[in-house]
Amino acid sequence: MSYLFNTSEDQKAMLEAIGVGSLDELFSQLVPDDSRLHRPLDIPPAMSEIELTSHMQALAAKNTACSSRPTFLGAGSYDHFIPAAVDAIAGRGEFFTSYTPYQPEVSQGNLTVTFEYQSFITRLTGMDVANASLYDGGTAVAEAAMMSLEATGRRGRVVVAGTMHPEYRQTLATYLACLGVELVTVGYGDASGTVSPADVAAACNDQTACVLVQHPNFFGSLEDVEAIGQAAHAAGAMFCVSVDPISLGMLKRPGDYGADVVTAEGQSLGNPLHYGGPYLGIIACKNEFVRRMPGRIAGQTVDREGRRCWVLTLQTREQHIRREKATSNICTNQGLFALRATIYLSLMGPQGMLEVAELCARKSHYARQLLNSSSRFSAAFTSPTFKEFVVRDASGHVEQLLADAEREGVFAGVALGRWYPELADCFLVCVTEKRTKDEIDRLAFVLNSASTLQSPATAAELAPTHA
Repeated sequence: MSYLFNTSEDQKAMLEAIGVGSLDELFSQLVPDDSRLHRPLDIPPAMSEIELTSHMQALAAKNTACSSRPTFLGAGSYDHFIPAAVDAIAGRGEFFTSYTPYQPEVSQGNLTVTFEYQSFITRLTGMDVANASLYDGGTAVAEAAMMSLEATGRRGRVVVAGTMHPEYRQTLATYLACLGVELVTVGYGDASGTVSPADVAAACNDQTACVLVQHPNFFGSLEDVEAIGQAAHAAGAMFCVSVDPISLGMLKRPGDYGADVVTAEGQSLGNPLHYGGPYLGIIACKNEFVRRMPGRIAGQTVDREGRRCWVLTLQTREQHIRREKATSNICTNQGLFALRATIYLSLMGPQGMLEVAELCARKSHYARQLLNSSSRFSAAFTSPTFKEFVVRDASGHVEQLLADAEREGVFAGVALGRWYPELADCFLVCVTEKRTKDEIDRLAFVLNSASTLQSPATAAELAPTHA
């Protein structure tokens, strides 16, 4: 069987059960004293799982021409550490090969996991109820807007922060394109990189269904979410927040500052990068909106013999029950990724989530200060950040810079010009708990060493070299 460690409490209970006071006493009955080693083993001290994984990867990298490249890419897909137990449990055949649980009576294991997933999400976000997951973070934002249109009865306007992920806003625009709903985007302050609550209030009218904001936002900056929420509610609109789940290890939960609907991209919760998807959409809301929430919900009940069991509940929201009157066209969920998130959250617990969040914040702040100390680079915005931040390159050759860094073995960041033309001289840097001080120092060295006098790279040179 696989190795299972024993805690000191486990060892004490086992020794007491067989009437032995200590491990030394146990071994003294089995191994002659002159055959026992009376000193510690001459081996390095124990490592944590993340340290041991990095150590083994470093050893393995000696067999190749180059080691794995540190990545400082973010913008919605994040390189967080995934404990080995996530792969081991999620890879079991009962979970990995099973189909979506349409038949609750034969799917109790899957429904139990879904119920636990929902419970974790509500605790993480501070909301009352969560569904079994959606497709990804972008569609979750769009579904939150659709919920708001139905719940408020207002069909005139949706207000979204310009600091929300550009691709989330594109998805939202696609959802609203044929509904006759005006989509108003509130721009960000040039200095802060956040939206002004006063500007949000000015964008709202008596037909505004909701205000959507991301916190931390696409630039990694922290929005004044409490004031924005107050502005939304003052206009009679719902307040919808898209969050980074990892940030909730240390930031205030959305349910505690008045959010009506919370959405998130759940990739960072135990799911690998997967070249950009498929991912895990998270959505949670207040109890009063549960009938408007799309997708399936697993509920707990008892059978005729009083035994606890789980079922799909409140299914009148779904199209196989209400057909054209259904709340949305969502009829399934990302069950395997939700399972992985459930395992990850159960392993981490509140303390683990706090530690991961703090590591991200501290390491990213170190990287930000290191880059800002250069005469070439500066922080584009003044607002506080979590694990991502925007860097301005004085040379203005951002695409060339990032291509040069990639050739030196570092994925240094994401150019912002394609989404924000006014930030063509800027790039987004992300630092997670996986990045070491040596890797961050290497990032700064590579970026500061890149020549600005080279001719612009060709398209072929700028193309990513990884698969």
